[in-house]
Order: sequence, then structure tokens, then C-alpha cells
Amino acid sequence: MENTEEIKKEGFPRSFWTANLTELFERGAYYAMASFVVLYLGQLGLGDYWPSNLNGILWALVFFLPILSGTIADQIGFKKSMLIAFVFLAAGYFVMGYPVWFGNHELNPIIGSEMSAGLGILFPIILAIIFIGIGGSIIKPCIAGTVQKTAGAKVTLGFGIFYMIINIGSLLGRGVSFIIRKEFDLSYIFAVSVFFSVLAFFAVLFFYTDPEKESGQIEAESKPKKSVLRILADMVLVLKNLRFALFMIVSSGFFFIYAQVYNVLPLYLQKVVELDPAVDLVTMANPFVIVFFQLLITKKFGKMKPINSIIVGIIIIGVSMMINLIPIFMDGGVRTLTLGDWIPLGTLFITLTVGLIAFGELFTSARTYEFIGALAPKGQEGLFLGYANLPLAIGALIGGPAGAYIFHEIMCKGSVKLDSGLLELDPFWNSMGWIILMAIGFISAFSMWMYNRWLQKNPM
Repeated sequence: MENTEEIKKEGFPRSFWTANLTELFERGAYYAMASFVVLYLGQLGLGDYWPSNLNGILWALVFFLPILSGTIADQIGFKKSMLIAFVFLAAGYFVMGYPVWFGNHELNPIIGSEMSAGLGILFPIILAIIFIGIGGSIIKPCIAGTVQKTAGAKVTLGFGIFYMIINIGSLLGRGVSFIIRKEFDLSYIFAVSVFFSVLAFFAVLFFYTDPEKESGQIEAESKPKKSVLRILADMVLVLKNLRFALFMIVSSGFFFIYAQVYNVLPLYLQKVVELDPAVDLVTMANPFVIVFFQLLITKKFGKMKPINSIIVGIIIIGVSMMINLIPIFMDGGVRTLTLGDWIPLGTLFITLTVGLIAFGELFTSARTYEFIGALAPKGQEGLFLGYANLPLAIGALIGGPAGAYIFHEIMCKGSVKLDSGLLELDPFWNSMGWIILMAIGFISAFSMWMYNRWLQKNPM
């Protein structure tokens, strides 16, 4: 009897598992549509630049707004916050599909360069991005906060499970999305997202309990409430810290390149390599690598200094761009069929790119939190860690329009449209686009190395 009680004490509480189940559904919803946003908006007639610009804004909202939404969630409770978030998310995904489902707008398989979409498309799309951005930003601190509060002494294991669930949700969302869009059309990836959001809503409604209530604590004993003025004051306190601000800027180079998985890579696949690319399956390489290699990388390289690990990760992401030069100069070019005439060479190398980016992520992401924790002034670690996603927001916001520019103005310079609708790129300019992306990665790694040298010369 004593052993049974001991096992129960050692196990995670129900709210921990419900939060992870919720995260599974939320990530399934997000990644069901993430790989195709720029292509969907392009097929709706938003031209060359607006799809990537709007996609960048979406990512920036999701990763910047938790600074505000996390504080609100602490005040009203995680359960209420998550229910509100999933209403926003379900509504946002629904409105994303609205122009096709109810607005009588057709998707053009050949993406045009000029903006042809009217207000009937632009208004719901912008509204959807705001809803998804708000909803996604609320979920992040609630789920991570629940894991933190319920894991106790096993916080490392708790976040390990949480990180694994994120990637399983990513695989699930992409897999279901592939089946549904093949059966219907591209707009139905948003129906998948709505479905997963509704599942998450009911999982929270019926099974989730705020950690304080579950443990019998008084809600008021949780984090002290903050006003909006206090949040702004904290932001000034964090960003005026030169060591931290410089790190935010330098590390955003990694996330600038990472953002191209959802900007340049889908455009390159659909406009250059094949008319109906399985971008969802291609980007599955990211969660697959993380699921299968996370423990190995942690075991082999876990003792490496965080800053060195981050530099290695950034170099890897630069190399991931460089490998796309190979198929450009091979016989037959990027559209040559390989692997039993099943997949074009360009698609194969883009898949390898996504896999390499995941390796870079394994070296960089978790160690970034560790480094920020060490960088923060003593007693302010939690405050500074609240801004850990800021480089991702910066990278996404700049990476959207910059990625579109690199693709359309550099890679596609001197291109010729084929009868199939695909573009035949000039090998020189095609190469220049990948070289620029590679160079941004290497410059970012060098900047991080220089930053580390500066830190060593200017200790706290």
C-alpha cells in the first residue's frame, strides 16, 4: 500500500498530462497549416510579398505577445486563459478558410506576382492572423507554466516530455493535413486546424484544473499581479541591459534563417521544383530529427558550453542553406527525379535542409534558455527568460519580407516561365540566393563568437 502511494506521489498530476494533451492538439492545429500559409495566400491572389509579410507578422505576434498575455494568464488563471485562447484559435483558423469556403474565391494553382485580392479576401485574412496570433500567444505561457508548476523536482523530465509532445503534435498535424488537402483542397488544412482547436478546447473544459486549485493552494499565493505599466517598466529594464539586448539581436540571425522554412522553402518548391509539393511531408523532417536525435545530441554534447553549442547550431543552419547549391549544378537540375522517380532532386535537398535545420535547433534552442538564465542579473532570471522568444519574433518579422525579397528579386532574377507554369531559374542567381542565406547564417555565427569574446572581456 505504501509503495502504491509513493508511486502516486512520484507521478505527475492530472493537470500536467492534460496540459500536454492540449499542447499536442494545439501544435497539431498550428502545424497542419503552417507549411502552406505563404502558398495559400499566394493562391488567393496576394502577390509576391504580402503572403510572406503576413506570415512574418503572424509568427511575430505568437512569439512577442506572451510578454503581455502571460501576465494576464497569471491573473485570471490558466484554465480561463486557455479556453479563451482556443476560441480565438478556432475562430482564426475558420476565418482563414472563409474566403474559399463561403466567399466564393477560388485558389489559383499558379501563384501570380501581382496583388489581385480584394477586401473580401484581405479583411478576413488579416482578422484571422490577429486571432491566431492572440490565441497562440496565450497558450504558450499557460502550457509551459503548467509544466513548470506541476513537474516539481522532475522539471527536466517534465520539459523533456513537453518538448517531445510538441514534436509529436507537429507530426500529427502535418500528417492529417496531408490526407485532408489531398482529398479536398488546400483550404481544408484550416478545417484540420479548427478540428484540433475544438478538441483542445474540450480537453481543457472537462479535464484541466488550474495547478493551484489541484494542489490545494490559494490562487492569490501564485504570482503577484502586474499592471500594464509594470509590464512596460519590466520591458525597459530587460531591453536596457546591454548584454541581453545584444544577445537578442545576434541570436535573431538563427531565427531569420529558421523562418525561411515557412517562407523561401515553400515558394521554391512550388514555383521552381514541382506544382503540387508535399510541403507538409517535407517539413516533417524537422520533428522527426528532433524526436529521434534529441537524447543523443543531449548526451553527446550536453556538456558543451551553451554559447559554443549555440554557435555550432547557427553554423549548421548556414550549411543547411548551402547544400541547395548541389542540385542546381547536377545533370538535369532541381527537377530531375530521384529515389525511384518518386521525388525531384530539389525536393530531396529541401528535405535535407529542413532536417539539418532541426539539428541546428537541437544545438541552439534549449541552450538559449540556459544561456539567458545565466546572463540575467541574480534574482531576475524569470523576468529575463520571459523574453527568450524575442529573437524568434524579430527573426520572423524581418525574415518574412526579407525572405520574399531574396526569393523573388535574387533567386528568380532572369528566370523563364515554362509551359508547366514552373520557373526555370538562372543558375547564377539561383545560387546567389542560397549563398546569401548561407552567409547570413555564417555571419550570425561569427557575430555570436564576437559577442562571446566581448562578454569575456567585460565580465559582470
